[in-house]
Amino acid sequence: MLANNYKYTKIIRIWLLVGLIMLIGQVILGGITRLTGSGLSITRWDIITGVIPPLNAEQWLNAFELYKNTPQFHKINSTFTVQDFKFIYFWEYFHRLWVRSLGFVFLIPFILFVLKKRIDFYLVKRLGLVVFLTILTASAGWIMVQSGLINRPWVNAYKLTIHFVLALLVIAAMVKTIADVYVFKSYKKTLEKPIVAVVLGVTFLQLIFAGLIAGMRAGLYYPTWPDMNGEFIPSVLLNSTHWNWGNMINYDSYLFAPALIQFTHRILAYVLGGLTIYMFFKLKNTIENKYRIWLNSSLVLVLIQILLGILTVLNVKGKIPLFLGVSHQLFGLLYFISLLFLFYALRKTKI
Repeated sequence: MLANNYKYTKIIRIWLLVGLIMLIGQVILGGITRLTGSGLSITRWDIITGVIPPLNAEQWLNAFELYKNTPQFHKINSTFTVQDFKFIYFWEYFHRLWVRSLGFVFLIPFILFVLKKRIDFYLVKRLGLVVFLTILTASAGWIMVQSGLINRPWVNAYKLTIHFVLALLVIAAMVKTIADVYVFKSYKKTLEKPIVAVVLGVTFLQLIFAGLIAGMRAGLYYPTWPDMNGEFIPSVLLNSTHWNWGNMINYDSYLFAPALIQFTHRILAYVLGGLTIYMFFKLKNTIENKYRIWLNSSLVLVLIQILLGILTVLNVKGKIPLFLGVSHQLFGLLYFISLLFLFYALRKTKI
């Protein structure tokens, strides 16, 4: 059932859009935190006191001493000084502060709007789902961080992917809410909605593999394109004895899992590019003009996304280039959002 258009004021709509933008910002900050190796710099999750960072030299030394007890410090960053530590601390602190800010920006107006009866029960339910998924995402994030504080210097790739997928579900729930409040629906009787659902499904699968690539740092192993270190299919994937769960678990010490994940990610990128082009030509003459922006955006964004992916791989020099890596993630997220808005724009009037 769609929300009724007349019920929601301009301030409600702007508030929801700000919430979506802040959610996008949160995911991007998570990407920066990962690429700078900052995610394990803060070893405690203090909901209230964690708002205040170290304010003097003694507090910085205490925070640094806690970090020195982590496997990441011993195995990777043992030469770090306090100044080096401050850099990675800043990104993780900013990441967590953004989450708290999102809570205030979202929660306080939400309570006020409910008390003043500016939003109905339908919107309360939709936003309740967003809040619930956000709490799940934050909980999964802390479990993810914990996985990198014992024995290994990085967070577990599978837990990172779960955290990322939950963040995507939060964004998807917010997009659905906005589409309902703005009453995205079509008055045309014949529509080609299934192709959008297929593209969305493949995109979601691709984003799962993107999370796995990030967690396994798989992009570092094959910094070439269009081949993968001189091979179209990495030879490690052609040996049937390598296809076992043990190799998927031990991705830090064996090449099989990173090779499989990156190879699949590349193939899915080509598939998505082709499907999006097909979808564009299939829908361009049938979709209503006011919603064509989402169709056009999806085509432009997927092409930019593929280009950024190629440039990111080609510019790997021992680590993922920060600007390209973050841009690749941002445009992938925007592509996913444009598809969601397109999908909801193709709903018929009677739902």
